[in-house]
Amino acid sequence: MVFRIALTLVSIFVAWGIVSPGSLGESMQWLLTGVIGRVGWFYLLAMFGFLVFALYLAFSRFGYIRLGGEDAEPHFHRVSWFSMLFAAGMGIGLVFWGVAEPVSHYAKPPLGLEPLSPQSAGAGLRFAFFHWGLQPWAAYSIIALALAFFQFNRNRPMLISTTFEPLIGARANGPIGKAIDVLALIATAFGVATSLGLGAMQIGAGLERVFGVPNTVAAELIVIAVASALYIASSMSGLTRGIQWLSNFNMLLALLLLLSVFVLGPTSFILDAATTTLGAYLDGLVGMSLRMTPFSRGTWVADWTLFYWAWWIAWAPFVGTFIARISYGRTVREFIIGVLLVPSIISFLWFSVFGGAGLYAAIFEQVPIVQAVQQDASLALFALLDAYPAATLTSIVAILLVLVFFVTSADSATYVLGMMSDRGNPQPPSRYKLTWGLLIALIAGVLLLSGGLEGLQAMSILAALPFAIVMSLMCVALFRAMDEESTSLSRRRHARDRLLERLLRERETAPAPGPPQD
Repeated sequence: MVFRIALTLVSIFVAWGIVSPGSLGESMQWLLTGVIGRVGWFYLLAMFGFLVFALYLAFSRFGYIRLGGEDAEPHFHRVSWFSMLFAAGMGIGLVFWGVAEPVSHYAKPPLGLEPLSPQSAGAGLRFAFFHWGLQPWAAYSIIALALAFFQFNRNRPMLISTTFEPLIGARANGPIGKAIDVLALIATAFGVATSLGLGAMQIGAGLERVFGVPNTVAAELIVIAVASALYIASSMSGLTRGIQWLSNFNMLLALLLLLSVFVLGPTSFILDAATTTLGAYLDGLVGMSLRMTPFSRGTWVADWTLFYWAWWIAWAPFVGTFIARISYGRTVREFIIGVLLVPSIISFLWFSVFGGAGLYAAIFEQVPIVQAVQQDASLALFALLDAYPAATLTSIVAILLVLVFFVTSADSATYVLGMMSDRGNPQPPSRYKLTWGLLIALIAGVLLLSGGLEGLQAMSILAALPFAIVMSLMCVALFRAMDEESTSLSRRRHARDRLLERLLRERETAPAPGPPQD
């Protein structure tokens, strides 16, 4: 039932976009204006609340709870676990926005700053840190922790609805639970499709820059079709080793590109900017987290922060499921600290290198990166690479990087969507994966046709709203479950301590053995 309802709703959306993309785009923008005007504040409070709640869980009495029980041993060594979190933290979005976001803020800054000024450059990096830092991973950690706890400690299916059992009891298995799972499916499908749309835009920009292929919507749709064929074939074949090898290869490509820009670019400037920005980010975290513009009626927060918060919420079921599956045996404290810090540090490094190099090139070397961003955000990375030696080679590496991220992310997403469609089955039937693989590609194509980047942003914000409410209620359910577990652990430990004390007393009061008898 969950699969059929979600399939019907998504299919209606896709059909609407194919028949009348203009009407779909106008409707999305109308809904977006209403959502931002009335409940934009909710996204800010929710994401800040997820961060506060995650930190509370880590450093409260719940921090000692172990996923899988007191005697559970992690399936992966800590280094391997960190490596997989690193993989989860990388993606198309970082490659797309690494240069584009800080330079965009430099040209059109928040906070009423003067455009193209040193202050707007600093704000550009600071807000990039903010949008890709602790808050996104706090949202992921809440979903992942809830799924892992109910799977490993309660032996329940890895479904979003299962995590609501402490809150609504048996109704989590009825219509209410099914509605929750439908929302999770729809949010995940649209969140992944948004990333694939961004990937198609950047691959199209790269092909035009390197090979002269015109970057049109038709070209982007062809990119989606080709990449979709690759990830659907991968998903259907079950070539786990191949995808694992491809993922490792992609991480090497990402590291190669990062080191190339770090070494060829303004290395000292990048290090100085990273240090300064990290301090400014930590100092202004609360203010940035709760900032709206009710007096100026500006759109910057909606265009950037609300889009990102909605995008992370839409991705949370997908990324959360992946993190949950690899985290057996971790304590709650270790889990949350690892999930919050490791990917956030990666994001900070990425934006420091690419954003810092982009800003330096724009400010001190008059490289036309600002113009490239204003023309098309997908051009920003290639405009930066053109300023360095071996630009063609590094641009090809960047195109390959995005393409492989496209394939591996969508392959994993079709698996997770298939699993969610089949009651948490860890081996979902191929028909579910095939269906979702096709639908994700169609959604990405429809969104590009109906509004390009603006369409992708609008759909993320709209699709994530109901699931943001689900996640907020999930925090309450998780707290109750953790409270029960903590109380149970305390009672068992107290009983063991009393038993040990009694045995020790009996041993002390027992008569000493007499002399041996002949």
